[in-house]
Amino acid sequence: MPNYKRSQPPFGRSPAPKFCAGLGLLAALVACASAPPPAAPSPPPAFEPVSAPASAALPIAPQVAPVALRPDAPLTYTVQRGDTLWSIANRYLLDPWQWPEIWIVNGQVANPHLIYPGDVLQLSVVDGRPQLGLAVERLSPQIRESSIEGAIPTIPLDAIRDFLRGPRLVTPEQLAAAPYLLAFVDDHLIGGEGNLIYAKNLPAGQPYRYALVRPGQVYRDPDDQRVLGLEAIPVGLAEARQFGQPATMALAATYREALIGDRLLPVDDDAFKADFHPHAPTHAIGGRIVAAFDGLSQISQYQIVAINRGAEQGLEAGHVLQILRQGELVRDPHAKGRVQLPDQPAGLMLVFKTTARLSYALVMSVTRPAHVLDKVEAPIPGTLVGSSR
Repeated sequence: MPNYKRSQPPFGRSPAPKFCAGLGLLAALVACASAPPPAAPSPPPAFEPVSAPASAALPIAPQVAPVALRPDAPLTYTVQRGDTLWSIANRYLLDPWQWPEIWIVNGQVANPHLIYPGDVLQLSVVDGRPQLGLAVERLSPQIRESSIEGAIPTIPLDAIRDFLRGPRLVTPEQLAAAPYLLAFVDDHLIGGEGNLIYAKNLPAGQPYRYALVRPGQVYRDPDDQRVLGLEAIPVGLAEARQFGQPATMALAATYREALIGDRLLPVDDDAFKADFHPHAPTHAIGGRIVAAFDGLSQISQYQIVAINRGAEQGLEAGHVLQILRQGELVRDPHAKGRVQLPDQPAGLMLVFKTTARLSYALVMSVTRPAHVLDKVEAPIPGTLVGSSR
């Protein structure tokens, strides 16, 4: 698989825009907004409060971590083409997954959770808490209609372009039952774009476009060794020209050399949806990285990884996870035995696709070496692993 490491982040920017206000002004706003009003005498109760029965379990409100703004967070910012939701969140917040804590939905926009180039974002303080929303001057009395395709993506799509073609997770039974490349029409041993092939067991009729794939590694859960699935490595794209047994197909595109025996799977047109927001899970994850898609064990920025947690464990697209480098077991120099060192935060990843028991994530930042089998968990606010941009 290709290496997704970039020399510079695709959403990297020059220093904050010229219309950024100083931190002093924002601090003054926070101080004013958070000043308590004068105390008023408490009126006598109109009735005696009723105590809950001792057996009734009262819900416990979740603890919301304080939102940490960047010192150079701009008071206003005009969304540019090439921005991503992650880069904007990272422009305002030390912990980008806290985006839902500051984003204010405005009902005058048809897609209130989406942001478009040209939108003006305005930072304000309400009841002592920072809020970010669309500036009033950008709003119209009428609802603005904009397509999802025009909205800025959550993460840089070029970093996952190859993933949109694959790989995919299949069962060994699915792959064994799939049609396959039987031979090349012109007696080739290997093929590429434009070559004609014969395919065996291709069903007649639709679909006529297939992904040509090759069996890859078997994904196993490192915790219990259960098989999570089999990797189908993308080889190319084939289109049916004449159905039959065998059928004739043309290789419309190839990403690596096509070989006799490669399997054919229907094209997955729903491989990725970009309309989600970064946010932290509200529960423990306890997962591990099981694979990295360039064949290397060391994890780098903008690399796609697979983790052994999925929808069954409550993961969803947009969840931000923290990479934890497993602490070493070291020898105690003065006492007998060994000491387990604590895990160390190593980076952030953002989940963009889930299956039942396995998810795919894009590594957004790394602060120390991370590897396959490192742990992933809900992020801890204030660790600053997402502070670089």
